[in-house]
Amino acid sequence: MGRVNTPILTESQRTELETLFKKSDNHSLRKRCQTILLKADGRFSKDVAKIVGMSHVSVNSWLNRYKSEGIAGLLIKPGRGCKPKIDKQTDGTQIVALAKKHRQRLETAKAEWETNSGKSVSRATFRRFLKVLGDDING
Repeated sequence: MGRVNTPILTESQRTELETLFKKSDNHSLRKRCQTILLKADGRFSKDVAKIVGMSHVSVNSWLNRYKSEGIAGLLIKPGRGCKPKIDKQTDGTQIVALAKKHRQRLETAKAEWETNSGKSVSRATFRRFLKVLGDDING
């Protein structure tokens, strides 16, 4: 096998990783902490990958991120995932006003909002957004 890419951890770094591994609510973060701790013990990436259930390439990627960014490198970066199509602050009042105007015809309110905003959403998304807002549109 090749050389072992072993991170050299200080006592405080090891303690911080162990604490996060034992007490974090985020399963992904616990798995990443365990990965770094196992690598610090001198294990091969393929062995660590089998233990934690990821590829050896991912093990090395997380190790490199930890070396460059520390604990912050193990956290999920903001801005991940699908962005909402309807924004509560910018579209909320307009949608509520249209829903009140067209109480019996949600499809009409949706079509008018789509024309005004230039955005397109499904009927289910539009209904779900109104439900989340929780405003009473009956009066």
